[in-house]
Amino acid sequence: MSDRAARRRATKQPANSTRSAPREPREFAGFRPQALTFFRSLARHNEKSWFEENRDRFEIDVLQPMRALVEELDVRFARFAPEIVGDPKRSIFRIYRDVRFSADKSPYKTHASCWLTHQDSGRSVGRDSEGGAAGFYFHLQPGESLVAGGLWMPPRETLSRIRDAIVARQPEWESVVLAPGFRRRFGGLSDEGMLTRLPRGAPADSPAARWLRYTSFTASRRLSDDDVTSPRLAQTLESNFSALLPLVRWLNRALGFPEAKARV
Repeated sequence: MSDRAARRRATKQPANSTRSAPREPREFAGFRPQALTFFRSLARHNEKSWFEENRDRFEIDVLQPMRALVEELDVRFARFAPEIVGDPKRSIFRIYRDVRFSADKSPYKTHASCWLTHQDSGRSVGRDSEGGAAGFYFHLQPGESLVAGGLWMPPRETLSRIRDAIVARQPEWESVVLAPGFRRRFGGLSDEGMLTRLPRGAPADSPAARWLRYTSFTASRRLSDDDVTSPRLAQTLESNFSALLPLVRWLNRALGFPEAKARV
């Protein structure tokens, strides 16, 4: 998953704003092309004054449909993976960039994204996600949209648990990540962050050596602008998430997050 600064709170209107919030849609009807137009414009005018002048566009064309999409996906997951949940207040990443350690001081991301994960897990992602589980990701950006799933750049303790599980259950692991259908659809497991050498302490002759060099366990597929502005986007995401489910569930079992047969 490509959003490196991922955090999970939806953007809110400033408390001192006198604008009334646009009415929430009742169901997900798709993103309009205006959502992509907004991000193209934001990429050219990535500054607070422009964003504040166009905040209503962001609310109406991006944030409202993203909230509705998360709610729609939550309903769909309840049918085929009940342990995976989505919450509009917690699943949508903030649009604000963390610029503290970046040479690029642009204040806003030029995309929107959401993360749906196990109901018993923490809500952070990446190296700060102690207690986090594998999950599912959607990224909306002109020409760069994608659907993904898995566990992105987990912290050291979590990474060690995944590696131990792969060593202990290598045939089962390979039946998931080397499955022909999985490789055709997603191109296999992403090699993002892959080590050039085995981690310290790993035996060079380990049958699982190739997998021990991974520091991230995700797979993804690009979506076209037509895909993300189609009224069938939720169905498209469900189809891809279903294909990613064996990977996500394998990782979650290794971390002690059980499957569920129904929502509690």
